[in-house]
Amino acid sequence: MAGAKEIRTKIKSVKNIQKITRAMEKVAMSKMPKAQARMRAARPYAEKILRTISHLSQANPEYRHPFMASREVKRIAFIVVSTDRGMAGGLNTNLFRAVVRAIRDWKSKGVESEYAVIGNKAATFFKRVGGKVVAQVTHLGERPTVDQLLGTIKVVTDAYRAGEVDRVFLAYPQFVNTMTQRPSVRQLLPVEPLETAKLPTHWDYIYEPEAVDLLDTLLARYVESQVYQAVIETTASEQSARMVAMKASTDNAGKIIGGLQLAYNKARQANITKELAEIVGGAAAV
Repeated sequence: MAGAKEIRTKIKSVKNIQKITRAMEKVAMSKMPKAQARMRAARPYAEKILRTISHLSQANPEYRHPFMASREVKRIAFIVVSTDRGMAGGLNTNLFRAVVRAIRDWKSKGVESEYAVIGNKAATFFKRVGGKVVAQVTHLGERPTVDQLLGTIKVVTDAYRAGEVDRVFLAYPQFVNTMTQRPSVRQLLPVEPLETAKLPTHWDYIYEPEAVDLLDTLLARYVESQVYQAVIETTASEQSARMVAMKASTDNAGKIIGGLQLAYNKARQANITKELAEIVGGAAAV
C-alpha cells in the first residue's frame, strides 16, 4: 500500500484536475444556449434552400447546371467540419470514424479522395493519416461567419466545375439534442432530391432573368448555406459535448478522490497502529 504522504499528493492532484474540469463544464454550459440559438436561427434558411434546390433537381429545364449533373465517379472530395479544440468527448473521433468508413467504401470501388477541412482537429487528423488536404480553415471562433468559409468552399466548387472531382460530401457532427450529436456524412454535389421533395411530374420554374445567371447564384448560395449550417451545428455540438464530457470527468474525479481518501485513512490508521505498537514494545522492554 502506498504511503499516506504519497496518497495525499495524489488527492491534491486529482482535486486540481477536478477544479479545471468543473470550470470547463461551467464555461461550456454558459456558451451552449447562445450556440444553440444561433444554430436554430439559421436552420430555417438552410432547410428552405435545400428543399428549393431539391425541387430544381427534379425539374426538366433547358439549362442543366453543373451542380445538378451526375457523372461517372472517379474522384471525390469531403468537406469535413470539426472543432478547433478537444475535450469534447468522442465528438471528433466519431465523426472521423464515419468519414474513414465512407472513404474505405469508395476506395474499394477504385475511387480516390481529397479533403477540405474546417477546424483544427480535422486538419491535424488528415495530415497525420496522410490524406490529400486541398484547403483548410481553422480558428473560426465562437461566432463563425460565411465570409470565413468562402475560400475553402471555392476551392472545392471550382474543382467540381473543372471535373477534378465528381462528387462532394459534407461531414459534420449533427446536433440532435444536448446529450446526442450524430456524425453525418451526406452528399452535397451533385444535388440529390430529398425523399419528401419528390414530385409526380416533370416541370420547371419560370426564371427571371436568365436561368443561367439565376441558378449559378442560387446554387452557390446553397453550397455556402449548407457548409455554414454544418459549421454552426458543430459549434453547438461542441459546447454540448464538452459540457457533458467535463461533467462526467468531474464526477469521475470525485469517485477517485473518495477512493484515495479511503486508502489514505487506512494508511494513516496503519501508521498510527504501528507507532502505538512500537511505543508499547519500547515501554515493555524498559
